[in-house]
This record gives sequence, structure tokens and C-alpha cells, in this order.
Amino acid sequence: MAYQITSDCINCGACEPECPNVAITEGDPAYVIDPDQCTQCVGHYDSSRCAEVCPVDACMPDHAHAENNDQLIEKFKKLNPGKEPKLFN
Repeated sequence: MAYQITSDCINCGACEPECPNVAITEGDPAYVIDPDQCTQCVGHYDSSRCAEVCPVDACMPDHAHAENNDQLIEKFKKLNPGKEPKLFN
């Protein structure tokens, strides 16, 4: 499932450069994640980078955009043509 940034965001910008899919942009008053671009870092990393670097734990799973791992891999392939996803155990 995609991630979302909650109202706890302090607009520090730590998450934006960590997103391999460029799904995070600066909003007003907080950063936002485009669910169509977010793969939860599946295919790139073994965990969600935005959640790891957020100093206030404002990056959370967005249950309104639930996807299983196979769907996230397919999204990765569409967003990254010609690249093979990294698979983690």
C-alpha cells in the first residue's frame, strides 16, 4: 500500500530526497505522497525510506490505497521501465 504523510509532519524535508520514485513533494503546510507513485520502496529497498528518516513518525501506511506485494512490484516496473526490482526476503 502507499504511504501517506500525516498532519504530524513538521515540513523538515527529510523524506523527499529519500523517495526513489519521486512520490513525495512539498505541500502546504506539509509534504505529501502521491499514491500513484509510491511503491512503499518495494523494488528499491527492503523498507520504506520515508518512514525510516522521518524524525516525527509522520510517514504511515495509507489504508485507502491498499496493495499487495505483487501489485507493488508491478507498479515498480511501470514506474521504472527496464529496471529489475530488487527482491528481499
